[in-house]
Amino acid sequence: MTTGEEAGAENRTARGALGRRVRDALAPVLASRVAVVGLALVVFWIFVAVFAPLITAYGPLEQVRGAANLGPTGGHILGTDHLGRDLWSRLAYGSRTILTLASLSILCALAVGTTLGLVGGYFGGWTDEIVMRVLDAMIAFPPILLYLIIMASLGASAMNVVLAITITGAPGIARLVRSLTLGIRTREYVSAAQLRGERSLYVMFVEILPNARGPIIIDAMLRMGYAVFAIGTLGFLGLGLPPPEPDWGSMVAQGRRYIWTNPWPVLWPSLAISSLVVGLNLFADGLREETMRYR
Repeated sequence: MTTGEEAGAENRTARGALGRRVRDALAPVLASRVAVVGLALVVFWIFVAVFAPLITAYGPLEQVRGAANLGPTGGHILGTDHLGRDLWSRLAYGSRTILTLASLSILCALAVGTTLGLVGGYFGGWTDEIVMRVLDAMIAFPPILLYLIIMASLGASAMNVVLAITITGAPGIARLVRSLTLGIRTREYVSAAQLRGERSLYVMFVEILPNARGPIIIDAMLRMGYAVFAIGTLGFLGLGLPPPEPDWGSMVAQGRRYIWTNPWPVLWPSLAISSLVVGLNLFADGLREETMRYR
């Protein structure tokens, strides 16, 4: 066999191995109808967010003269708001905002919560006691109250929304990771790593965390739905992104003043929030059911 043929065979083998890994990863999702439905809803909004400039005829801030408070028409498939802005354009660009903020918020909450949970569960003793008591004090506050306190103190902005959701979500993630760590730290492969003289950071993030990733990923999917709902709630209360940014929650708040004459500015963003939250929850629930079935 020539060198070129050998390289081609290696590439085909590598592609085949990658294909098998992808199929194995998708198997639990495709085996659950609930997960497939949820994934379809989420993928739809991701598609809308990515291709928003290509599937909209107007900018999200563009005001069309003489087109205020219109119902669905040929030129405006979902209608317009009280300022003559196209609702489909604002929904499409608003999906970018809500998906970006929700994803960033959950990633930050995962980073903080996972670190605290690993530290408390691995070291135990006073370290665990101090970490857990601080987190318990934070969990004692209702999430909506924490949102209001943080946003009212810091002001409305995208980064403050991320900060509020991170602070609210990290304690729950930390408690989950701690409970998983307490069960995994007694396994033989963890003891073997300790006997080899591996550092605590290595044991926590290389030996323990990868073996706890399943429940953490599923929990993150559920929290993603909570984050979307929280962002919509903050926008509705005027504590989300400052106007005139296309925020789904603020679209509902602005449109409710005209709900009796033009319900579309309230209906469409409400349905968008609901469909995205339901999609994320269905995806997480289906994935959890299939994961538990094959244990």
